[in-house]
Amino acid sequence: MTLANPDIALVVKTRNRADGLDAFFAAIRRIEMSCPWELIIVDNGSTDETAIKLNTFVSEFQGHSNVITEPRRGAGFACNAGWRATNASIIAFTDDDCYPEPDYLKNMLEVFADQSLGFTGGRILLYDPTDAPVTINTSQTEKYLYAGSFVWPGFVNGANMGFRRQALMDIGGFDNAFGPGTPFVVEEADIALRGLASGWNGKYDPRPVVYHHHGRKPGKDVESIMRVYDAGRGAYYMKCMLFMPQRWQCAWFWLRCVGHQPLAKTAREVYSAVRYLFHLLRHKPNITY
Repeated sequence: MTLANPDIALVVKTRNRADGLDAFFAAIRRIEMSCPWELIIVDNGSTDETAIKLNTFVSEFQGHSNVITEPRRGAGFACNAGWRATNASIIAFTDDDCYPEPDYLKNMLEVFADQSLGFTGGRILLYDPTDAPVTINTSQTEKYLYAGSFVWPGFVNGANMGFRRQALMDIGGFDNAFGPGTPFVVEEADIALRGLASGWNGKYDPRPVVYHHHGRKPGKDVESIMRVYDAGRGAYYMKCMLFMPQRWQCAWFWLRCVGHQPLAKTAREVYSAVRYLFHLLRHKPNITY
């Protein structure tokens, strides 16, 4: 059952996670909110029993919820389908392997009491202490980014981020070429950068908290995901320098990184930047900011 005018919506994308959804469902049931909110779950082309489990959960869930299907693979497609399926003025995003604190949505709304904010990232803690400490952010210090500034990859993480609906509308939503399911896993930095370019401020705020149950262990798991992020950064830097007003800030930031990182990391970034150029030649995207 969907809601006409919720104060906030929580958008969750999932794909082929049938075996791991029960813990996520339990966390959603623990959310405490006194004002109207809506849960939007996007099935991003699952081929296992995910759809069955989602529909069963929604049929039993006491709150307002909706399952939508986006068969085109990629986080950009899924996130866009999710936020466009709700009328909420504030939209929070998390993943199916993340467990929000009960006060997560309450705190997210409090962050957006600042009317200048177009987006925010929140605190991400490890659920399993034996997992590698990656794709998390444990900082308890607020950090601001102001309109027109540059955002470095990692400032916002897809496991815990929120956007004002108007900001998403202003920039046309997520770039479908970016995110898990594509070669360029960097959708969060890209949309934040475009939000800053369009005149919105951004912020990291530690109050909205999720626990990330990513399951990656120290060693090969970490090496593999870091290579993926290297590739995403290269595409992000190239897009910024080609299209965005923060191109000189981006170029300076990348040059500084190159001077302090292994050559192999730089090589992966450069390779991905060139690969993104070929993507542009094939698809001619409409860049909005």
